[in-house]
Amino acid sequence: MSESAPRPTLEAVAARAGVSRATVSRVVNGSDGVREPLAERVRRAVDELGYVPNQAARSLVTRRHDAVAVIVAEPETRVFADPFFARQLRGISKELTAHDNQLVLLLTEDRDDHARVARYLAGGHVDGALVFSLHVDDPLPGLIQRAGLPTVFGGRPHWNGGEDGVRYVDTDNRGGARDAVRHLLGLGRRRIAHITGALDQTSAVDRLDGFRDVMADPDPALVEEGDFTAASGERAMRALLARRPDLDAVFAGNDLMAAGALRALREHGRRVPDDVAVVGFDDMLPIAEQTEPPLTTVRQDIEEMGRLMARLLLRDLDRGTAPAESDGTGPSGVVLPVTLVRRDSA
Repeated sequence: MSESAPRPTLEAVAARAGVSRATVSRVVNGSDGVREPLAERVRRAVDELGYVPNQAARSLVTRRHDAVAVIVAEPETRVFADPFFARQLRGISKELTAHDNQLVLLLTEDRDDHARVARYLAGGHVDGALVFSLHVDDPLPGLIQRAGLPTVFGGRPHWNGGEDGVRYVDTDNRGGARDAVRHLLGLGRRRIAHITGALDQTSAVDRLDGFRDVMADPDPALVEEGDFTAASGERAMRALLARRPDLDAVFAGNDLMAAGALRALREHGRRVPDDVAVVGFDDMLPIAEQTEPPLTTVRQDIEEMGRLMARLLLRDLDRGTAPAESDGTGPSGVVLPVTLVRRDSA
């Protein structure tokens, strides 16, 4: 059996390019101070020899691991069943890959998971963290702060409205809810119900606030809490029909709950939109187009939200600043616009 060829070294690249070892190191690590003709010679020698940098050695020089923790505060059964998370992860992955960074996915379901994630973050394996789907009582923000990692949150932070320089990316949840309810009022509907998401999350609270902004002191019997799953939407719709059988419209806090509500309405012999109009939130394809009837909904760009989260974090890492040390050149919180997409359900 023949032995495998030894891995090319920095010295070999330097000899091939006709430059010093220090010059090769600067080019490989992305440092400044090397004239472009020399840098091109080094890159060509790297390609010809198939040189792969030693990541451990490179980290000593750059103090970067080129890895980012993506922490989803949900159990894996929810993450892999809800297409919302797939879209957001896709946006994050695209942005990190474009900048040659690795995505390290961490899921949390119970206190043991929190301890595991805290140990991992404190171990210096990643450069920063992207966190989303936080719940009000979640200890993750404190754990991340103690680890000293630059962090961007997906969704408005609940603890102080995001006013302390904490980086976050969110959607205009409140404005989108207003648009949904105004649309239903424009159709002549007056007994409008709302199925909320889990109210320990700011997105659900903001959408409920938007509903209340337009309805002005709505009947409490027309509000039922869900948890962003289709099953919860179905249960909530049954409860609403039992309390207020005369309701003529429903705004669901996401498309999955709207799909569950449509099933319950069919079971109760209600025609959509003739008897009850239904509006969702997300514009989650293909779900929104495949419901019966196709779903009118509020569109948020979930993938762009993920891309922007990653972009803000990478910018902070390149500057060597934590979010709390914002230099004023970029916003701490970014809120993306929404649009109402009209289909046949309302």
